[in-house]
Amino acid sequence: YFVEAGAIAVRRVRKEDLRHVAKATGATMVTTFADMEGEETFDPSFLGHADEVVEERISDDEIILVKGTKNTSAVSIILRGANDFMLDEIERSLHDALCIVKRTLESNTVVAGGGAVETALSVYLENLATTLGSREQLAIAEFAESLLIIPKVLAVNAAKDATDLVAKLRSCHHKAQTNADKQHLSRAWVLI
Repeated sequence: YFVEAGAIAVRRVRKEDLRHVAKATGATMVTTFADMEGEETFDPSFLGHADEVVEERISDDEIILVKGTKNTSAVSIILRGANDFMLDEIERSLHDALCIVKRTLESNTVVAGGGAVETALSVYLENLATTLGSREQLAIAEFAESLLIIPKVLAVNAAKDATDLVAKLRSCHHKAQTNADKQHLSRAWVLI
């Protein structure tokens, strides 16, 4: 009946997938056509909308694609890889990235990454060490130097020139901290 009517019918679909399709198309899931009188009826308001529903072959699988849905925020991502292990790793990485975006949007705050915090603390501690005249100066300066390992390792893992990037990062933080000190001093003079 469906083929003669030019419609696609799919059987054995997981309930979770049905919910996703219903949400994306603006449809309502219907478990039965029976009404209170025992007759079979269907309300057209339960139908959703999609511009196109097609079956495509991707790799070894036949996949139903629902395109141009009513809810445009619903998206499916198709992952491809050389083997199952690679696909599992890609899926895990994608899940981590989506969770990061979700947490950022929920909390509306971001903490600087890429070794920025460690570099800023290193620059601050080096400046602090120069104000001390005891053996503590050496310990603080060594600790400040050890904090730079984190941005160096991150740069090397990203296949970048660690020496150049860390030098630029330290320069930016040094300028920011000295400008902040100047602003604090100028505010202090205004208050006096």
